[in-house]
This record gives sequence, structure tokens and C-alpha cells, in this order.
Amino acid sequence: MASGGSGRLAAPGRATLRQGFAVLGVAIRREPRMFAISTFGSLVFGALTVADAWVLGWSADNVVLPAFDTGVTTTGGLVTVVALFVGVAIVRGAAIVARRWGAGIMQYRMQAHDRRAVTRQYLRLPLSWHQRHPTGELLSNANSDVEAAWAPIAPLPMAVGTVAMMVIAVVTMVLTDPVLAAIGLMVFPLVILSNLVFQRFQSPLMTRVQALRAELSEIAHESFDGAMVVKSLGREAEETERFAAKAHTLRDTSIRAGVVRAVFDPVLEALPSLGVLAVLVAGVIRVQSGATEAGDVVNVAYLLMVVAFPIRSLGWLLGEFPRSIVGFDRVRSVLRETGEMQYGDQRLPGSDRGALLEVSHLGFAYDPDQPVLDDVTFVVEPGRTVALVGATASGKSTLATLLFRLVDPERGTIAVDGRELRTLVAGELADQAALVPQQAFLFDDTVRGNVTLGADVPDELVWSALRTAQADGFVAALPDGLDTRLGERGASLSGGQRQRLSLARALVRRPRLLVMDDATSAVDPEVEARILAALRSESSDSTVVVVAYRKATIALADEVVFLAGGRVVDQGPHTELLARNPEYADLVNAYEQEAAERVTEGGAEPGAGGAADPAATPTVGGRVAR
Repeated sequence: MASGGSGRLAAPGRATLRQGFAVLGVAIRREPRMFAISTFGSLVFGALTVADAWVLGWSADNVVLPAFDTGVTTTGGLVTVVALFVGVAIVRGAAIVARRWGAGIMQYRMQAHDRRAVTRQYLRLPLSWHQRHPTGELLSNANSDVEAAWAPIAPLPMAVGTVAMMVIAVVTMVLTDPVLAAIGLMVFPLVILSNLVFQRFQSPLMTRVQALRAELSEIAHESFDGAMVVKSLGREAEETERFAAKAHTLRDTSIRAGVVRAVFDPVLEALPSLGVLAVLVAGVIRVQSGATEAGDVVNVAYLLMVVAFPIRSLGWLLGEFPRSIVGFDRVRSVLRETGEMQYGDQRLPGSDRGALLEVSHLGFAYDPDQPVLDDVTFVVEPGRTVALVGATASGKSTLATLLFRLVDPERGTIAVDGRELRTLVAGELADQAALVPQQAFLFDDTVRGNVTLGADVPDELVWSALRTAQADGFVAALPDGLDTRLGERGASLSGGQRQRLSLARALVRRPRLLVMDDATSAVDPEVEARILAALRSESSDSTVVVVAYRKATIALADEVVFLAGGRVVDQGPHTELLARNPEYADLVNAYEQEAAERVTEGGAEPGAGGAADPAATPTVGGRVAR
């Protein structure tokens, strides 16, 4: 998406003009009222600017020249001239305010509309789509591309109004002196030609600039997200160089685009001035020959300067077209995506019991030649706890993702209480089920905000969920308890503490189906045992599916589903599988031995946040000491 399609609309010449006006047509249809207000202000401004020429000509013929001939002027004449100029200026100032107010509101509304639309689309699209598109690119689509798409709105009302001004000015020039008008308007073909040349050179450069902005944003996002890896491995210089190389490419491309613009703008300024010079030269000759009056020459010369302003405003508008077309196309490429989840009209039955989970002949592959899951079938009865066990890359996490319908399977079905997930109303599964991922994500918010996510949940229910997740102790020890801000991504907490808050976030919703993808991997075994025991006693009405590695965790499950090579190779109670399946026994014992070695070498498992009881972890300066 970064490059696909963005060059398609950026063709030079007439195609760019047509596409640019098509983009503006979208804005006009969406915001007709603001466009009408700003355009009316621009029309009034244009008409009064032309009126200035009439006031100037009238003053020259009726006040200034008679004063030179007689050596005397009247107070009434001077007052009339001043009143005319001041009156025109006041009304023209009000018109400018209306034009800029309407254009500004129109532009910001269009940007807000597209940002909301892009964000809603991101939420609708499945996780598999997001995995194919870098985060930096998505941020660029929602920010710089949206701004670029609607940049021409600012000069649009002025351009529309000044076109009318130009028409009025040209008609007035022709009526005043057709010969001088023809001489002055000879610059128009040159202005049109210079615009076409500008578009031809500018369009590909702006296409490249927008793509580079997305690439630069992605590099920055990766570096910030991977700050710990970068610093711990001493890769600061390499990351800086990687960012600098892309930044320099963006700089050089932007400079080339700026050079093209810098050449175009003076040409656009100079051509009308050359026309004015030609009119003055021809006008002097015609006045000397008696073919016209001096006031007419002044009037035509001023009107030609008036015409120069619409030409410049049109140039500003057309100069934004290449960038606008690229940004518009990149935004629309997101909005045109059709990979969003399809939903039905069924709802799950309201019940306090655990959900019945049925997985039937499930198949899924990220790569068509390498299936991750193949013909996976099992059933979890209401209120039962099932452990998913398997070696690395056996498909456990993928299965957990499918159970919560973050992606859809390629084959087979997943049903909750007899309803296939794809037939449920949007949001229905999330209302009665919860997924706790291995990588706990916390927002830069308070503990309460991270657990409730803005829902109206009484504090007693929050504390109950924290107790079940064995997080109440360290939360109570925080400086402000539930109101303690945790920092970006929960930076003030250990890995184990983040996982426990993530679990509490799921439990506070009292889910009928709880899916835990190795959600206690950063918690030491003692705390994990207390969590699982609390889950069994306090959430006995919930159906629990847990991706597990530790033998103690697995032993607490009612049943084990053993995966190997993306298939269910065995299923049953933990003790029975140990006795009858050597492959399962070897895997579980290997996990246990590896965990014991880590504890022996490090004193605690990574991310545990302390030894015996992380709930008693002290804080230093508002941050948890680790």
C-alpha cells in the first residue's frame, strides 16, 4: 500500500488537473455550506477588488487630472475619493474573513472526517491485514496523507472567487480599451503552459515524497518500539544511520520538489508583470496619438494587475494538486480494502454459566505452502479448563487468535454455544469472552483506566479482579493505588506485573469464555499457581482455554489438548497423557527442566519482578523498583 496505486493518480499534465479537481469535488459535495460561505466571501472580495480599479480610474479622471490642470482641488472631491476607497476596503476585509473562515472549517472538517474513516477502517480490518502493513505506514496514512489530500482546500475558495474577479476584470478591460486588453491578455497562454510544465515535473516528486514519509515514520516507530533491543545490543549508531539515510533521501527529494516550485513561482509572478509593462508602453503611445485617455490606461493596467492575482491564486491551487492526489489515493487505498470481518445477526444466550466451545476441522496457514493448523478438532465443555500444549511453532498462539476471531480460519468452524463465530453480531463475542495475550499491553493511564478501559465498573469489582490476578498487593503499594499512572506501555511495572494487570482487565468483564495465551509467562511459578487456583475457585463458571508450558499449570487443567505439527495428536487428562504419550511427557519434562535451570541461574524467572512475592514490590519515586 505504501507505493501501490499512489503513482496511478499522479500522472502529469491534463490528467493531474482532472484528478485534482475531482478530489476537490469530493470536498465540495461533502461540505457545500462551508464552500458556499467561503466562495461568497471570495466573490465579494473579487468584485470589490475590480471596483478598486473603477474608483482609481474615476479618481484619476475626476479629481487628480483636473487638479493638475487647474491647480485646485475641492474638499468634496477628496472626501468622496477617500470614502469610496475606505468603504470598499472595509467590505473587502469582511469578505476576506468570510473566505478564510469558511475555507479553514471546510479543510479541517475534511481532515477530521478522513482521519475518523481511516481509524474506523483500521479497527474493522482483521489482524492479518495489519500484519502485512507496517505501523509507520498506517500512521502516515492517517496523518500526513490526510493533510496532503485536503491541502488544496485552503486556496480553493480564493481561486473560485478570483476566477469570477478575473472574468469581470477582463470584460471591463475589453470595454475600456480592446487593444490594450488584447496586449495584456497575451500572457495567459504562457501562464497555462508554465502550469502544465510544472505539473509534469512536480507530480512524480510529490509521489516519492509521500512514500518516503511513510517509510521514515516506520523506521522511527521500529526504533522507538525496539529501544531496549537497540540499547542493550549497542546498535544506536546503526539505527541512527538507518534513519539518517532515509531522512536524507526524503530531504533530497523534498529539495528537488522545492526547486521546481521555486522556479515556477517567480515565473508565475513575472508573466503578469510583463503584461502590465506591455500595456503601459502601448498605452503611452495610444494616449499620445489621442486613441485613448490616460484614465483608461491606468484602469486597464490596474485591472491587469488584478488579473495577475487570480493567476497566482490558481497557481497556488494547481501547485498543491500533485501532493493532494498522492495523499488522496493513499488514503482511499486504505478505505477501499475489503478484508474487514463479516458478521451475522445471531447473539449468544445470556447465561452465567461457562460457554460451550466447539472447534471442528480447523485449518489455517499464513503461507499457503506451510499450514499452521490442519484439521484441528476438540470440544471444551462449559466451566471446564483446557490446556493447549505443544512445541514451539505447533500452532498454539495461532489457535488462541482464531478462538477469539482476530482472524478467520481458512477451513473448519469455531462455535460458542452452538453459534458459529462468523454468524454472531459484531461485538457479541467480545461481550462474553476475553483474550489475555502473552505480550501484555498497558496504556499511559491509571491502573483503574487500564483495567476498566473506560467502562463504568465499581471499584470493588476492580479490586476483586486484581485479587484473582494476584495484582492487588502491588497495586495497593503504588503511590496512588488505582489512580497511579503507569506510563507509556506500563513502563513503571515489571513484566509479571503487566501480565497480571492484563489478566485483571479480562476478569473484570466476567467472561464466560477466557482464552489465555501463555499469559503468565513472566510471573514466577508460585504466583502463577496462586493465580490459577484463584481462577478455578472464583471463575468456576467460566470456560478457560490456556496455552501452557509449565507442568504445574498444565496439571491444574481438567484436560489437555496436545498439538504437534498443527494437529491434535492426543487429548485427555494430564496424568493420562504423561503415562501413554512419550512425546508429550518428554516435552513437558523438558519445559520443567528448562524453567528450573532459569530459576537456578537467575534466582527468578525473567520478568518476575522479584523473588518470593512480587506483590510486595516497593516503589521509588512513583515507579516500581525492579
